[in-house]
Amino acid sequence: MSSPHSRLRTEWCPSIPRELMAGAVATFALIPEVIAFSFVAGVDPAVGLFASFVISVVIAFTGGRPAMVSAAAGSVALVAAPLVHAHGLPYLLAAGVLAGVMQILFGLLRLGVLMRFVSTSVRTGFVNALAILIFAAQMPHFIGANTATWAMVGLGLAIIYLLPRITKAVPSPLVCIVVVTLAGHWLNLPLKTVADLGQLPDALPAFAWLSVPMSLETLRIIALPAFAIAMVGLLESMMTASVVDDLTDTPSSKNRECSGLGIANVAASFFGGIAGCGMIGQTVSNVRYGGRGRLSTLFAGAFLLILMVLLKPWVSQVPVAALVAIMVMVSASTFDWGSLRTLVRHPRMSSAVMLATVAVTVATDNLAAGVATGVMLSGVFFTFKVARLLHVHAEAGAGDDGVRVYRVSGQVFFASADMLVDAFDVREIDGAPVHIDVSQAHFWDVTAVAALNKIVERLRKHGSMVEVSGLNQASQDLILRLDTAPE
Repeated sequence: MSSPHSRLRTEWCPSIPRELMAGAVATFALIPEVIAFSFVAGVDPAVGLFASFVISVVIAFTGGRPAMVSAAAGSVALVAAPLVHAHGLPYLLAAGVLAGVMQILFGLLRLGVLMRFVSTSVRTGFVNALAILIFAAQMPHFIGANTATWAMVGLGLAIIYLLPRITKAVPSPLVCIVVVTLAGHWLNLPLKTVADLGQLPDALPAFAWLSVPMSLETLRIIALPAFAIAMVGLLESMMTASVVDDLTDTPSSKNRECSGLGIANVAASFFGGIAGCGMIGQTVSNVRYGGRGRLSTLFAGAFLLILMVLLKPWVSQVPVAALVAIMVMVSASTFDWGSLRTLVRHPRMSSAVMLATVAVTVATDNLAAGVATGVMLSGVFFTFKVARLLHVHAEAGAGDDGVRVYRVSGQVFFASADMLVDAFDVREIDGAPVHIDVSQAHFWDVTAVAALNKIVERLRKHGSMVEVSGLNQASQDLILRLDTAPE
C-alpha cells in the first residue's frame, strides 16, 4: 500500500522538470486560443486571460482529473456571447457565479453519472455543432475584408498545417502568430490588431464583488445563460477528462471535477473573468509532452499570466487575421469528419440523433439546447426499440383441457404495456381457460403491472379462468409492493 506522501507526489508532480515543460507547452498552445475565444465571447482579452489564470490555478487543487487543462475558452465562449452583447460583462460575471454554483451542486449531488446518458451520437453532434459555430463566428472577419487580411489568414493557415510536417517542437499556432505579426509590421499592412479588440492585462487580477442589482430581474436575465454555461462546461470537461483517462490509463473523479470546475468558475467571476471549462486540445498537448500531475495544470495558469504581463506590448500588436486562422484550424480539427462517412452505415436512428443535435444547436446558437434535444431523442428512440422487443406467442389448445397458453417474452414497461394488452383478444378466446407464462418477461413499472391486471380482469369478466406463472423475483416484488397482484 502506497503512503500518503507517495500518493501526493504521484498526483502532483511525478517528475518536476517534465511537469513544468508540459505546462509551458500547454500555455503556449493556450495563449492564442484564449485571446481568440475572448473575441468570440465579445469581451476584452484581459477578461479571458484573467479567467484562464484563475481557473487553471484553482482547478489544479480542486479538480478531479490531474494533468487536465481548463481555461476560459471553448464552447462556453459561444454560449456567453449573446448575454454579453445584450447586457454587458457585469451580467456575464454574475451568470458565471450562478453557473459555478450549479456545477458545485452537480458534483456534490454526485450527478456526474448522468453524463453516461449522453450517447456517442449526441457527443458527435455536440462536437460537430461546436465546430460549425466556431467557424460561423469568424465570418464577420471575412465579409468585406481587405486583400491583406485574406492573405494573412492564408499565410497563417499554411504555417499551422505545414509546420508540423517539419517539426513539432514548437506549437504551430504560436509560430503563426509570430510570423503573421512580423509580416504585418514589416510590410506595414492595414490589419486590425489585438489592441483594437480591447485592453490586455497589465497587472494581477483583483477581487471585486458583482456590480449588478441583486434582484429577481437580474436572476431572470442570467438564469438560462447560466444554466447553459454550466451544462456545456460540464459536458466538455467530462469529455476532456474521459480523453485523459484513456491516454493515461488512469481513473478520475468525475463528480470532483464537476465541483472543482464550479469552484474555479466562481473564483474566476469574482476576479473579473468569464467562466470556462476543460480544453481538449491543450490538455492533450500537456499529456503528450509528459504532464501527468496537477503541477502541470498549476504551472500552465501561472506561466500564462507571467507571459501576458511581461509580453503585453508585443501581444497587443498581434493581427486579428492570425487569430482567425487559428480559430479556423480549431474549427476544422474539432469537426468529426469521419462522422460524415458513417452516416449511412450507422443505424438511422443514431444518425438522426446526431443530425438533430447539430441542427438544433446551429439554429439556436445554444449548445445546451442541442445536447438536450439529442439526449431526449436518444431516450425516445431507445425506448421505441426496447418496446418492439416484446413478443406474445399464443398457443391455442396447447395445454390440457383446451387451455390457451400465452408465452410473453421481453420488457414490459410504459411503452410496451399497450402492446401486451392488445395481444389478448377476448373475442378469439371466447371464455376458454387461459395460462399466461411470463417466465421470459420482466415487469418494470406501475404501467406494466396495471396492464397485467387489466388483462386478467378483462378475461375473467368474459368467463375465462386465468392463471399467471413464471413471474421473476423482481417482478413479484414490484407487484407485491403495489399490492395489485392478480389473484
